[in-house]
Amino acid sequence: MSKDHDPATFGAAPNADQTAAAFVRLTEVIAKLRSPEGCPWDRQQTLATIKPYTLEETYELLEAIDSDDNAAICEELGDVLLQVVLDAQIAKDEQRFDIISVIDGITKKMVERHPHVFGDAVAKNAEDVSQHWDKAKRKEKSDRESVLDGIPVELPGLAKAARITKKAAQVGYDFPHRAMLFDKLNEEVAELADELFENGQVPDIAASVDGPRTEDEPVEDAARQDRIEGELGDVLFVIANIARRWQVNPEEALRKSNAKFERRFRYIETRLREQGLDIRNVSIQQMEELYQEGKRREHNSLDPAL
Repeated sequence: MSKDHDPATFGAAPNADQTAAAFVRLTEVIAKLRSPEGCPWDRQQTLATIKPYTLEETYELLEAIDSDDNAAICEELGDVLLQVVLDAQIAKDEQRFDIISVIDGITKKMVERHPHVFGDAVAKNAEDVSQHWDKAKRKEKSDRESVLDGIPVELPGLAKAARITKKAAQVGYDFPHRAMLFDKLNEEVAELADELFENGQVPDIAASVDGPRTEDEPVEDAARQDRIEGELGDVLFVIANIARRWQVNPEEALRKSNAKFERRFRYIETRLREQGLDIRNVSIQQMEELYQEGKRREHNSLDPAL
């Protein structure tokens, strides 16, 4: 949040005339692109073909938010909005629905799911809000047969695991104490070790860059490979459940860890180039030293005293 924000402007809608004019202009541009006189690429798109771009733009928005760059966030929000308007225009061209139906639908949903704001219900805290939301959602989706219905099939694995366990927890299927999940994690790790190592004993080898590198032998037994995959999946499932119980988005957590490793690895490459060295020709010890150097520099930059 900007340090010079004005709390008095919170919740104030933008100028209606300007908003209407800007949005109408965008819909007209997209409609023109889809018209016979428009763009051949845009004309041939379908809801199915545009899916990868929608996902890509969403991740680019997350990246921009992480950068805290207002210009980038604004641009990426525009790209996401473009996907929404283009999808709606494709749907209109195929006589399915149009952008007005999209807007009316989400407006109606937000009003109905916030009865404490637009109705007589009372919400004293976030938990009350969540209960109102879930009650309204159950009413809307009364035709669903399973508590687990409604979870997107293509949701990333860790995020989907958290959603599945949250849905189950809403009807009481959950460990009474979240710390119990660590006992479950130990159980699943032990089962994974049973498949990976003889007698289930993980070699007592400290994590270090020293020592000779051993080759990772492939698992020749397809059935055993399937069991390993299953046990590893169980470990990840418990990890996602732990994240949920501590109110952490596991997909977001992993995304940030990916970005952190990438940032530090690129630091290694940069420092080696400055020294006239090729990363392919240096030792892992040299790389690790630079990795730790980059890690220290990051930590120091976060210290306001430095």
